[in-house]
Amino acid sequence: MKVAYFDCFSGASGDMILGSMIDAGLSSRGLREELKKLRLPHVFLKVRKVLKGGISATQVIVEGQDEKRHSRSLKEIFQILDRGRLESEVKEKSREVFERIASVEAKIHRRPPEEIHFHEIGGLDSVVDIVGAVWGFRQLEIDKLYVSRVNVGTGFVRCEHGILPVPAPATLSLMKGKPIYSSGVEKELLTPTGAALLTSLGSEFGKMPGMRVEKIGYGAGRDDLPHPNLLRLIIGREEAVAGKEKVMVVETNIDDMNPQFYDYVMERLFGMEVQEVFLTPILMKKNRPATLLTTICPGEKLSSVIDFLISETTTLGLRWREEERSCADREILSLRTRYGKLRFKLAKWEGKMANLSPEYEDCKRLALNQGISIKEVFEEAKRTGMIFREGRYKNQKPRRRQNRPSP
Repeated sequence: MKVAYFDCFSGASGDMILGSMIDAGLSSRGLREELKKLRLPHVFLKVRKVLKGGISATQVIVEGQDEKRHSRSLKEIFQILDRGRLESEVKEKSREVFERIASVEAKIHRRPPEEIHFHEIGGLDSVVDIVGAVWGFRQLEIDKLYVSRVNVGTGFVRCEHGILPVPAPATLSLMKGKPIYSSGVEKELLTPTGAALLTSLGSEFGKMPGMRVEKIGYGAGRDDLPHPNLLRLIIGREEAVAGKEKVMVVETNIDDMNPQFYDYVMERLFGMEVQEVFLTPILMKKNRPATLLTTICPGEKLSSVIDFLISETTTLGLRWREEERSCADREILSLRTRYGKLRFKLAKWEGKMANLSPEYEDCKRLALNQGISIKEVFEEAKRTGMIFREGRYKNQKPRRRQNRPSP
C-alpha cells in the first residue's frame, strides 16, 4: 500500500501542503493546468525553491491580480467550484472541505452555515490551496495518509473578527479529537485551511507508520522562525500487515437507545481509530429485543473507548477481554481493465494469494463516469482478476466508448 506521512513539527497551511507535494514529485505544470479549470484568469501560482533552516524546500505563493476580496460566502465559493471543469471527485472533496470549515464556523458564531462568510480563507488563494491539495493527493496515488501530532503555535493572531488566541477557534474545532501541541513559538503555525485539509485527507493521526521511504518533500512556510518553518511529507510503501496481534474486544448490551444513534456512535468510534465496530441483534431477559455493540481496538485505546461508550450511549456497564487475531498480508494493486484503472485489494497468506477483490469506490467511479452498469464493471473486474491470478495479465488500453446517436 502506498502511504504518506505529514510531519507537522511546524504546523501546516494550505500553501505548505502544496509545496510539500510539489517537492515530493507532484508536477507543478500539471497543477497549473488543473487550476486553469477553475477559470480564474487573474490568479497565478508562483513556485520557487527556498532555504529554511538550511534545508531546501519548495514555497508556493498564490498571486491574485486585481483580487481585492477576502470575504466570500459558502454559496459564492461553491459557484466558483461548480462553474469550473474539475473532475467530479476533486470538486466534491473540495466542497466537503469548505463545508467542514463552514460547519465549525457556524457553531462558533451561532449562525447557519449558509450565512457564514469566510474571511481569512475567503480569498481565491484558499480556493486554489484546497482544490490543488485534493487534486495533488489523487495524482500522487496515495492510498492512506497519516499525520503526526501537530504543532499549532501559541500567542494571538489578528483577523477579521479581531484579535484571537492561537490556535484560532475554527482551527481548534477542526482538530477536535486529534493530537496537537505547542512548542512555545508565538505564531499561528496551523491555519484553518491546513487543519481542514489534514483532517479531511488524513486517515490516522499519531506515530509514523512502518514504511519503506521512496520520496521526501518539504513545503516552506512564509515566516522565518527559530526552527525550520517546514512541513515534511514522506511517501513510501507500508510494511505488510501479517501475523498475530493482541486486540481488546469491548462489548455492551443495549435495549433502550434510539436506533438512529448507532450511526453517530459508530462514526465517532471509527474516528477514534478503532479497528472494528459491529452490531448484533440479541434477546435479553424477558425476551426484550436488544443490540450487542462490539468494538475491537488496540490496548492503548481501551480507556478512551470505555469513556465514550459510557457517556454517549445508554449502557449502564460493559465488558472487555483481550484476544489474539491474525491478519493476512495486504497490498493494493492497480490493474487496467477495458474501462480504465481499478484498484484491487490483494490478500496473501503465507506467501500465497488468498483473495483478490476490486475496490468498490473505483468500480462506482468508472460506472458513473462512463455511464455503464456497475454490474458490468464488476464483471470486467472479475475477468481481469482471473487473468491476473492465472499469470496472464498484460496492460490493456482503456476502452473508448462510441458516441451513440440520440433517440
